Amino acid sequence: MKNLSRIFTLVLGTMIITSGLAMAESTQFTPLNFDDSSAIRTTTTTSSTASSSVLTGTSGNTMLDPSQVTGGTKMQNAILQLDNAQIEVRNQLLNYKTNYEALDAQLKQVKADRKAAKKQVKQAEKRIKNLDKAKSKIRKNFEQKINM
Repeated sequence: MKNLSRIFTLVLGTMIITSGLAMAESTQFTPLNFDDSSAIRTTTTTSSTASSSVLTGTSGNTMLDPSQVTGGTKMQNAILQLDNAQIEVRNQLLNYKTNYEALDAQLKQVKADRKAAKKQVKQAEKRIKNLDKAKSKIRKNFEQKINM
């Protein structure tokens, strides 16, 4: 019973995987933004008689108008407006990046100045501490000499 269920699950899994691959193979990607210079050629199938070419009025390949393929001038204008908006946003991004880099440089300079000032403060405090120690030693020595 266990072997039968294992075989069944393996077969079912294989079928699911292969069906997904088979479906993915049959789908085709067709972008909406075609160039104006390119056009879709549709081929009409002709039978052994000449009646099909007489019925359609054309023989062989027919060219579609590029405005029909890309959705007309409104679609093209919308795409151009989106392109222009994208360019504007990219320019703003460059401005923001340069502003950020300038502020970052200022921040680094301020941090370096702060670090140098902190070092100077520590050195001054250390000097004061050393001078206080020296004064206390001198006072102790002076008191010892007086007490003797």
